[in-house]
Amino acid sequence: MRKGILFLFVSLCLATTMHAQEAKKISLQDAIDIALENNYQLKQANNNLNLAEQQILGAKADFLPSINGQFSGRSTQGQQFNNTTLQLENTVRNSLSGGVSASLTIFEGFTNIMNLRRNQLNEEYQEANKNRARQTVIFNAASGFLQVVLNKELLKIARRNLESAREQLKQVEAQVEVGSRPTVDLYNQESTVASNELTVTQRKNDLSYSKTQLVGTLQLDPQKEYEFVAPDLKDLTPAAQSFELSALINQALSERKDLQAQQLLIKRNREDLGLARASYYPSLSADIGINSSYYDTYRLRTGPQNVEKVNFSDQFFDQNVNKYVGFSVNIPIFNNLNSRINVQRSKITYKNSQLEYQNLKYTVLKEVRQAYNDYQSYVKQLSSTQKALQAAEKSYQTQKERYEVGAGTLVELSDANAQYIEAQSNRAQALFRFVFQKKLLDYYIGKLDQNISLN
Repeated sequence: MRKGILFLFVSLCLATTMHAQEAKKISLQDAIDIALENNYQLKQANNNLNLAEQQILGAKADFLPSINGQFSGRSTQGQQFNNTTLQLENTVRNSLSGGVSASLTIFEGFTNIMNLRRNQLNEEYQEANKNRARQTVIFNAASGFLQVVLNKELLKIARRNLESAREQLKQVEAQVEVGSRPTVDLYNQESTVASNELTVTQRKNDLSYSKTQLVGTLQLDPQKEYEFVAPDLKDLTPAAQSFELSALINQALSERKDLQAQQLLIKRNREDLGLARASYYPSLSADIGINSSYYDTYRLRTGPQNVEKVNFSDQFFDQNVNKYVGFSVNIPIFNNLNSRINVQRSKITYKNSQLEYQNLKYTVLKEVRQAYNDYQSYVKQLSSTQKALQAAEKSYQTQKERYEVGAGTLVELSDANAQYIEAQSNRAQALFRFVFQKKLLDYYIGKLDQNISLN
């Protein structure tokens, strides 16, 4: 009975452990969605956009008057003049005062208008930055996923070739035992098996490294296991497309969000320059307000010998009420050259942003041209590697048949097998590089979106 309970407990523990260690399956679309959700740079871009929206609200509010209310109380003790006895007396005097005031800036070098335009441009700038950051996140997730898929395929090729080499080793051992093959063939085949085992180990390391990089890109928990599910190499049917370089360049210049963001930054910096120059102009503001006060020692003479205390309501809401309206003009004459320095600083920032746009534009043109040339090269590699793979496979099968009937040597078979392995690897790399290059071209012309596939 105790053994049965112990066995059940151990079984439950093992089942729980196996379930806890089960790898989470992630497809390409899952990887992109996870990256978009977890990427901290994209979150920062969202925060910057939200801040820009609040700044627009603040800029609109600058057109409204500022209204303030104040209320204060004070208790004073000391020598004070008594209007009734005409003498100084030690008195405690309590007072209350309050009021409401409003101030409106009528003119300040059009700063309110320029500040509103500046913040509207900043919102558009942050929106463009966010969209480009989003495309970058999608591209990094997709390229990392593609690298994992390629390394998986290369590992499959390496394992298949290792299995083939081991099967060949068994045949050579049998032939050496019966004396139909020299012992040197056995040594050569053992060397081939060892070399293939090393290749499998290297491919495993490459796959493990690419998975680690992808987990970091997706910002997943590195302590958990993940299985990145990709379609089989045979399921990929990439179709080459015909592109015109001039059309790609024009599309990139109109669609690239980083170019749009830089153009908006130039406009925003131009508004900043206008705001700096506004400090040269005079400013005009209007003020209006009402206030009142109450003093507990306040007395009102109603006759030659009659003095009455005035209550709070009569003082605060009637007798001590003061209203005012006015305006003020501020004319800048000299402020230690601060205005001039700020203008020069804004002017340099504006010019630098123009230079940065020209440099970015040149970079975009270079990226698109290089991506286009690479794409054309990979299109040609698709065809050539397919032909090379078919030829290498036929050569390997022929040499294998010749070796089995004693018409060929192991060296010839090994050479044919090595060429076949290389052809398989080249085909896999050409296929995935073609797919990757297509996504890279989409990224460089600014049309990469969230829903992408490997085909």
